[in-house]
Amino acid sequence: MRAGRLSLRMGLVRDSNLALASGIALVACWAVLALFAPWVAPHDPIAQDVANALTPPSLAHPFGTDNFGRDVLSRVIWGSRLDLAMGVGGVFAPLVIGCIIGLVAGYFGGIADTLLMRLLDVTISFPFFVLMIAIISILGPGLVSFFIALALVGWVSYARLIRSRTLVLRHSDFVAAGQILGFGSARIMFRHVLPNAALPVLVFAMSDIVLTILLGSSLSYLGLGVQPPLAEWGVMIAEGQNFISSAWWITLFPGLAIVVLALGFSLMADGLAARYEGRE
Repeated sequence: MRAGRLSLRMGLVRDSNLALASGIALVACWAVLALFAPWVAPHDPIAQDVANALTPPSLAHPFGTDNFGRDVLSRVIWGSRLDLAMGVGGVFAPLVIGCIIGLVAGYFGGIADTLLMRLLDVTISFPFFVLMIAIISILGPGLVSFFIALALVGWVSYARLIRSRTLVLRHSDFVAAGQILGFGSARIMFRHVLPNAALPVLVFAMSDIVLTILLGSSLSYLGLGVQPPLAEWGVMIAEGQNFISSAWWITLFPGLAIVVLALGFSLMADGLAARYEGRE
């Protein structure tokens, strides 16, 4: 019986390691392409060549060209910069805000917890996507508006996760020891409670990066995110939708890029989640 459990646990560890390694490899490949885009991309991503518009994939243009004659491969490579920035940057601010609110609410409890949780309830009472569109419409389309809107509405899930963990950890022996030694509340929260509560939040953040990339691409598709002629995968799909029957490559390759990058972060999240469950 014990041998069977050990074998099952080892199998789960191997699977989690494989998923984590595969996810890191995929994300690292895109990160390298984004970092070295000026040297890797074969053409200028915004240079127009109307004479070669809607050219199918060939040796000169492996991913073909769009309706303005721009090289699709170069635009996909350059687009990885914006989509990675939207995914990682879009999660950073909500993560920080949510962790602070969740820590304060869970550690102090009482009136602070009640007020902050009512703020959370008000925020989640509105549909997330509709609220994002409303804020961006007020601020104006663009990447900065996208980040501001995410910071205002995306912190909720992180706050709930940190609060639930903090409610448990604040009764731990190391917290009591810190209080006896005279440590301040800020030191206990950020140097002792937060590191012990961070792993499930990081797992969720990896999954949230996937959703943020898809959200950013969707908003760009609707004309509320990154604006043309910048190379961004959602913008490329929107620009190619009118040519999908005659120039399928304009939408296919940026769509595949979104899928592969999202798969990488999903595998990282699965690997981290399996490791976290193994530690429980």
